[in-house]
Amino acid sequence: MDSTATTAYRAARDFLLQHHDDYDAAVEGFRWPDLGDQFCWAVDWFDAVAAGNDREALVIVEQDGSRTSRSFQEMSRHSDQVATWLAGLGVGKGDAVIIMLNNQVELWELMLGVMKLGAVIVPTTTAAGPKELTDRIGRTSARAVVCNAVDVDKLDGVPGDYLRLSVGTADGWRDLTGAFDTDWQAIAHPGTTPQDRLLLYFTSGTTSKPKLVEHTQVSYPVGHLSTMYWIGLKPGDVHLNVSSPGWAKHAWSNFFAPWIGEATIFLYNYTRFDAAAMLEQLRTEGVTSFCAPPTVWRMLINADLGTKPEALREVVGAGEPLNPEVIRQIERSWGLTIRDGYGQTETSVQIANTPGSQVKPGSMGRPLPGVPSGLADPVTGELLPPDADEGELCLDLSRHPVGLMTGYQADPERNAAVMAHGVYHTGDVASRDGDGYYTYIGRTDDVFKASDYKISPFELESVLIEHPAVAEAAIVPAPDPVRLAVPKAYIALAPGHEPTKQTAFEILKYAREHLAPYQRVRRVEFYELPKTISGKIRRVELRGREEEVSGDERSVPEWRDDDFPELKG
Repeated sequence: MDSTATTAYRAARDFLLQHHDDYDAAVEGFRWPDLGDQFCWAVDWFDAVAAGNDREALVIVEQDGSRTSRSFQEMSRHSDQVATWLAGLGVGKGDAVIIMLNNQVELWELMLGVMKLGAVIVPTTTAAGPKELTDRIGRTSARAVVCNAVDVDKLDGVPGDYLRLSVGTADGWRDLTGAFDTDWQAIAHPGTTPQDRLLLYFTSGTTSKPKLVEHTQVSYPVGHLSTMYWIGLKPGDVHLNVSSPGWAKHAWSNFFAPWIGEATIFLYNYTRFDAAAMLEQLRTEGVTSFCAPPTVWRMLINADLGTKPEALREVVGAGEPLNPEVIRQIERSWGLTIRDGYGQTETSVQIANTPGSQVKPGSMGRPLPGVPSGLADPVTGELLPPDADEGELCLDLSRHPVGLMTGYQADPERNAAVMAHGVYHTGDVASRDGDGYYTYIGRTDDVFKASDYKISPFELESVLIEHPAVAEAAIVPAPDPVRLAVPKAYIALAPGHEPTKQTAFEILKYAREHLAPYQRVRRVEFYELPKTISGKIRRVELRGREEEVSGDERSVPEWRDDDFPELKG
């Protein structure tokens, strides 16, 4: 028999399913569930769904074609065994457990198992090295670290009194496979309250040292009802999301949202992205919904898309704003519209283009049901009225945004700043039209003025990447004696293109033809773009590089529009 929390959760979920393509009705009627005094998503929701359920919950296909599958009931019982094993080693309620695994079955079993103990999950990318691990273990006071046997050497010399748990045999480490040597027994409810900690996420650190984000038993597990709604997931669906473990988007679309919707999570593991192989998986596995960052969508477009995979119904993008050209090409080839979504590690999805709604190319969409999104004055920080057309994206704290983090752990000054004036400040600037659609402009730190015109780096970058020579682009302000600053493009070239003066001319000419005069890109430099461990461009480093230039000096090699007489005027 369902618990009171399960019944309330199911009712909220089912309401969104019933109105999955009626945005206005969903926004008008949706209410977050009242879960009472205790809630554990892994017990109150997942186990309730999994009881006697032999449908596939998780499918992982490797590059060699091998296939691993677990039913909902198998995942429930295996995670019980993992929880029992961890408890026997001394892991208990409130303990932080660092999980550093790839897309493998043990990752999901551990996340559920840790949750069932009331312990705290600290997802960590396998790309983390000793320096990052030392920081993470120290700042989370980790009780245990779990990694693959091939990664245990990364922990050599990393200080701390923590349990060393491996997947596979490693000297001095306890092998997780021991968890399955004992008979299954159901795990009792850990008695966690909605306010108890569940997740600790490190941000990617695009502008500063990674922040430590704290989420509760409800902020992601309940908040991601909005993500299920955005993607358009339904029971029986097969969902494929391209993202790496250790980052928030993986939890969004490879854990919570699909299993909230009782869909199958499908993963395709590869050492190097192969567009043709990915398209084949979409077809052979009957994938119904596909989420990928714009970088992956661009690689797919550059391949032979072919006909639409037969079962595919929903296509979405996240991680960075979608460029209109990407949307147009998928529509032409498959007759499907990629729907953008916006959120942060600190939140669940806030704004998105939802099923059945009009998609305005370039727009992120509208606030999701139950998500009190708005705009704040970038100067005063105060919430702007509903008819304001531009400002900093924010969440109205007076309306209790469920999907919002508790705060940054051990950082009271930053918490005070980000929650000032009764709103949560995202640090992103957006415009809003009369229909309530939001369009991303850029990070507050990235937007700049040139000749007294506001420049959105993203808008310029969206045009540049449509040029065949441009794989990636980052726009930053470059000092200029007349205009104070001018847009400069740091370019990563696509394969087959050389960093020559002729290439620079063609890119500058293309930008001139496709941008307004005040937006004109006036400088180009071919450069290996600095990135965070999660792959996001660190524009702060590029801005710093430009600030080091004095007078009318130029970086070498750098090309400017006044180097080309054809571009004068």
